This record gives sequence, C-alpha cells and structure tokens, in this order.
Amino acid sequence: MIRILLVDDQLLMRVGFRLILESQEGFQVVGEAGTGDDAVRLTGLLQPDVVLMDVRMPGDDGVSATRRIVDSGSSSRILILTTFDLDEYAFAGLRAGASGFLLKDVPPAELLAAIRAVASGDAVVSPRITRKLLDTYASEFPTDEAGRAGTGTGPSAVERLTAREFEVLTEVASGLSNAEIAAKLVVSEATVKTHVTRMLTKLGLRDRVQAVVFAYQHKIVRP
Repeated sequence: MIRILLVDDQLLMRVGFRLILESQEGFQVVGEAGTGDDAVRLTGLLQPDVVLMDVRMPGDDGVSATRRIVDSGSSSRILILTTFDLDEYAFAGLRAGASGFLLKDVPPAELLAAIRAVASGDAVVSPRITRKLLDTYASEFPTDEAGRAGTGTGPSAVERLTAREFEVLTEVASGLSNAEIAAKLVVSEATVKTHVTRMLTKLGLRDRVQAVVFAYQHKIVRP
C-alpha cells in the first residue's frame, strides 16, 4: 500500500486527486494539506510514502516546503505538481530534493505510474519534461566554494564509479528508465537497478533526479 499526502491550496484539486487514487487498489490517501506549513507538519506526523506537492501556493510555497521536508531527513518522496511544463518553480523543486514532477492535467494512468515510480525510487518521472527543464535552466545551477554544485558531491566522487556505473549514470541523465537502459546495454533490468543503487550511494545522491542534476552540473552530459 502506497500512503499519499495531498498538498494543494485548491480544495477541488485535492478532491479530484483523492477520487482517482482511492478508486485504485494499492493507494491510500492518509491526509490533505492546503499550505506548505501544513505539508511539512503532516509529513512529519503521518510519514507518507509520497507527497503530491503543489508547487505554487500562497505563503510557504511547494519549493520551500519540499526543502524543509528533505532537510528534515524524512524518507517521504515528493512529487511536484505544476501547471506548466516549463516552470522555474518545478525546477527549483527538483533542486530542493523532489523526486520528480508532473503536470496537473496528467492522465490518471500516468499519475498512478508516476506515484509508483517515485515510491520505489526506480525511475525519473516524466523524463521528457525533466530533460526539457534541465536543458532550459542548466546554466542556473549554483556552485559553492567546495566545488559542489547543489546536490551530490564534487567531481572526485565520479572517479569512484566503475566504468559500467558511469555508463549507467550517463543513461539515467538522458532520461532513460531502467528497462530502457537494460535494453540498450543488453543486461537484465535487475542488474541495471543494482548499478543505479551503487552509483547513487557512491555519489551521495538521494535519487535518480539528483543523478540527472549532478550529471548536468559536472558536465557529464550537456544540454
């Protein structure tokens, strides 16, 4: 059972998502929030598997709430909801630690698949849109004095990757799913998943979205 917290300042939007989710087996809506502050509080209280987070809300917006949840060490995965496919707020949400984002008008089947993917940490949500956002805003990645660029660790961490793990990193950064990488490299999907897990651990990254960001920041792949 995937436990979900719905966060949106519009009641009708929350009702719509709840109806979709509760009509399916394997999904449970454990709470709703209309503000970023409530999202942070309820995430700590309810410990949902996935937080569906509206990115634009009055007061503490979805980006700030995402950052606070991630910084708290919560294991809850955050899926940003946005109205536009090129949205600087959604991009900021990824940098804050969200595991992906979706358009609010996403078809129900894609919504359910995305929640499953985020809950398992197994795939980048909406690779086409994620790549499009990164292509557009790649120049905005900050780099600090230690040589890090927002997420992950410095370039020296890449040297700890095996040749295959580095190859998997480049494919993940291109927006490919585990199944697509397995087909391209002619290995099993389970093998790819193992490589992804080891790659994330060595680079000190939370999930695949951060791996994409890391690859862009360190020019492993380019727009």
